[in-house]
Amino acid sequence: MKLNTKIKNIILDIICLLYVLLFVYAAVSKLLDFENFEVQLGKSPLLSAFASWISWLVPAIELAIVLLLIIPKFRSAGLLAAFSLMTMFTAYIFIVLHYSSFIPCSCGGILEKMSWNAHLVFNIIFVLLAGLAIVIKNTFNKTNKNTTRKYLTIKQIMISIIGSIAIVVILFLSSEDIMHNENPFIRRYPQHPVVFSNATDLKLNSYYFAGYRNNRIYLGNYTNPLHVISMDTNLGNQQVIKISFDPKNIPFKMATVVIRDSNFYLMDGSVPTIFRGSTSDWKITKELKGIPYFTLAVPLDSTTISFRSNNAKKLANVLGVFTSNPTAKITYNRDLLQQQIDGIFDTDGTLLYSEEQRKIVYLYYYRNEFIVADKSGTLNYRGHTIDTIKHANIKVSYLRNGTQAEMSSPPFVVNAHAAICQKLLFVHSKVKGKYENDKLWQKSFIIDVYDLNKNAYILSFPIYRTGDAALNSIFVTATHLYAIIGNDLVVHELKAILTKEMKTN
Repeated sequence: MKLNTKIKNIILDIICLLYVLLFVYAAVSKLLDFENFEVQLGKSPLLSAFASWISWLVPAIELAIVLLLIIPKFRSAGLLAAFSLMTMFTAYIFIVLHYSSFIPCSCGGILEKMSWNAHLVFNIIFVLLAGLAIVIKNTFNKTNKNTTRKYLTIKQIMISIIGSIAIVVILFLSSEDIMHNENPFIRRYPQHPVVFSNATDLKLNSYYFAGYRNNRIYLGNYTNPLHVISMDTNLGNQQVIKISFDPKNIPFKMATVVIRDSNFYLMDGSVPTIFRGSTSDWKITKELKGIPYFTLAVPLDSTTISFRSNNAKKLANVLGVFTSNPTAKITYNRDLLQQQIDGIFDTDGTLLYSEEQRKIVYLYYYRNEFIVADKSGTLNYRGHTIDTIKHANIKVSYLRNGTQAEMSSPPFVVNAHAAICQKLLFVHSKVKGKYENDKLWQKSFIIDVYDLNKNAYILSFPIYRTGDAALNSIFVTATHLYAIIGNDLVVHELKAILTKEMKTN
């Protein structure tokens, strides 16, 4: 039974009214909270690279469609535009759910009250309603025969669907290419890549991460270097370990402990030697002689140490590798650290090692660059963090006839702390990106994650503050992220989005 003209008009009016209400509400809600809408678009895995102009374009198009729908003369164009826009929204959500690297947080408005799957169903219903309205509207066209009207209707709908999906796919692929190859400093915040698990008060702020072994985290203490605290992954079953060693007349200034595999290492750069022992009895049994004075050192294995010293020209920093087997051998890699100002402060940074990848990583403090080298110290590549600080923003003064250098003003820190686990590099950034509000930075520390194999940025997440204290250091295992914030040791569980990244090639 065919619908008469009156009923068709009623259905058409209802659908147009629903679209008017939907788009007015959607556009007004976006404009009233425009900053938040732009921030949420900036976090989108599909549109982040184009958030600045899409955030204005979408509400403008929605309001323009409303005008077309309420003017009878332009209603056909309005319905086709509404159908196309809603198809784009539907394609966007479908790609987010099935093809994007992560599902972002909500974008406000109606979506904030719905799950992504519920919103997908909601959009599909409105696409079908718009399609029905287009069919009804075309039946009122008396200038064409029935077969011609049907052909034009199908053609309009098919072109609209294909064109709308194509636009979204092109935007997605273009955005992904820009984000991976020329990131315009837009962070991606997926939903809860880490979840708070537990925290404990260490009572002192002199603790640091010494290592991880057999599902236990180890903490050293700068003020008591021969004592190590051990606890399980959730900060329970705490044990205090005393290293058996008599330093005698060794002039230690700040000795630290590092645990690697079944060995532990006691080291102090002011003493040109490193002591090694087994974690089975915590006794020093070996002295690795012949290493130069160093400012940073990381054990690669039982006989190999990667280090940073000031043996370059004008006491500039230089990276090297020390091997004690069969005889002591030092290899300097003088081209790894690149001087911008003085070669000392401007090349300061964090030295890390990935056991699984057998890669040495050096991350600069004051510029957006890190170095990846193999175990021998040979450069693999130079990577960049996603911020735009290419040149160290520091001022150096020279005292005592140019023989002593000091910072003459507080430096602008880019990468404050870092940790490495398998192929992932975790960086505590101090630089705010695009579309990020001040509140997030006031209540949390931002961690950026990079894939060392692909030399690519992956995602970011916040670690929330426990008070007013600063973040002292971070440490990451295959299952948890640990952070020392003031006197507090905090542990977060890594969720699937990160653990899967560690396992993929």
